[in-house]
Amino acid sequence: MQTTTQNVLIVDDNIALARVTQFALDNAGFNTQTAGNGQQALELAQELHFDIVITDQQMPQLTGIELCRELRRLPDYHACPIILLTAKGLELELPKLRDELGINTTFAKPFSPSAIVKAVHELLAVPA
Repeated sequence: MQTTTQNVLIVDDNIALARVTQFALDNAGFNTQTAGNGQQALELAQELHFDIVITDQQMPQLTGIELCRELRRLPDYHACPIILLTAKGLELELPKLRDELGINTTFAKPFSPSAIVKAVHELLAVPA
């Protein structure tokens, strides 16, 4: 395992899914932090620097989409890669959200943790 200095913010109110994602990314050598809702994630993003954000869509306080809008208003997050996780992929206008909010990739739940790790490697141009 190669350790990187890339910081990943994982945002999900489902603690089990957040831990699985965190475990996979930690094992791939990334530095991870988790947040249990969008508001907590926004506060973390204002305190710390993250190279990529992985967020669930349906969460309390701020949804994933609301979080993305708020992140894009912050200077450090204009171009930060974002991965959106959703159980409601068919109900969202994903192409519009990708264009409007700069969401790089979406994953429908349930998802493969190894697919998330692969996407993070690709988006950050970090060798696997």
